Amino acid sequence: MNIENTKAQMKKGVLEFCILSVLSKGDQYPSEIINKMKEAKLIVVEGTLYPLLMRLKNDGLLSYRWEESASGPPRKYYKLTLLGEQFLTELETTWNELVDAVKKTTQNK
Repeated sequence: MNIENTKAQMKKGVLEFCILSVLSKGDQYPSEIINKMKEAKLIVVEGTLYPLLMRLKNDGLLSYRWEESASGPPRKYYKLTLLGEQFLTELETTWNELVDAVKKTTQNK
């Protein structure tokens, strides 16, 4: 069994939750999202992030706006929609329940 593959699958499973959580703190440009994920030791590349952002937008969880940039072309800033905020709240509840269940299962007693 390859531990790196298992670790990658675990991270992939929470990536959507983490991205929505980052955006819950305010509008973000994709490179800002990537930097925040890197700070948290969740390495995400553009090739993973952009399709996920598009899917979340198509699902109605995100919207975006264009903003002029002094250092290049206009930038697309993403933000949570009301539906996205509600979805994130449900994910937070599910995450907390999952963490509790894993702790109870894996704790030595």
